[in-house]
Amino acid sequence: MFRFRLFGIPVTVLPWFWITLAIIGSQTVHGFSDLFRIVLFVLAGFISVLVHELGHALTIKKFGAPTEIVLQAFGGFATYPPNRFNRLQDFLLTAAGPAIQIVLGLVIFLLIRTVDLPDSMGLYFLKVLSGISLFWAFINLVPVFPLDGGQLLNAMLGPKNKKITHITGIIVAIALGLLALKFGFIFATFFMGYFAYLNFQILQGPGRV
Repeated sequence: MFRFRLFGIPVTVLPWFWITLAIIGSQTVHGFSDLFRIVLFVLAGFISVLVHELGHALTIKKFGAPTEIVLQAFGGFATYPPNRFNRLQDFLLTAAGPAIQIVLGLVIFLLIRTVDLPDSMGLYFLKVLSGISLFWAFINLVPVFPLDGGQLLNAMLGPKNKKITHITGIIVAIALGLLALKFGFIFATFFMGYFAYLNFQILQGPGRV
C-alpha cells in the first residue's frame, strides 16, 4: 500500500491498482516482452486516474468538506461526507473529474500533433497518457450509476427521480455489455453486467446492496 499527500489531500494507492494496470498494459504491448513499455503504461494510467480523482477531490475541498483519494483496481474514488452538498455542488464535483481528465488528454494530444517529437519511449508515454485520459473520461460519462455519468444524471434529476437514474443505468449497461461482448471485450461485458445488477439491486430498496 502506497500513501502520500498531494495539495494537502491524502492519497492511498492499493496494490491491486498497480496489478490491474500492469495486466492491461501487458495486453497492449502483446505480452511481457517489453517490460519498459508496461512500466510506462502503468505510470501513465496512474497519472491519468490520479488527475481524474484530483478533479473531484479539489472541488470537494473547495466546497469546504474533508476528502481523501483512494486508487483501487480499475479506478478510484474521492471520499466526502454523505448528504453534505446540494444538487448543484454534487453535479460540479462529479463533473470536475472527467472534465480535468479530458483537458489533460486533449492538451497532450495537441502537443503530439503540433510538435515534431521523435519516435521514442517518451512519445509512446505521451500517446498512452492522452489515450487513457480521453478513454477513461468518456467511459466515466456513460449514464450508468455509479460511474460519473450516472451520478451526474442523478444530480440533474434529483432524489425524487432516482428510479429513472437506475432504470437508465440498467438499460445502458445491458446495451453496452452486449456491444462489448460482440467485439470480444469480455472485461467490459463483465463490468457492465455488474453495474446493471447493482442498479437493479438498488431499485429493490434498502438493504439489497
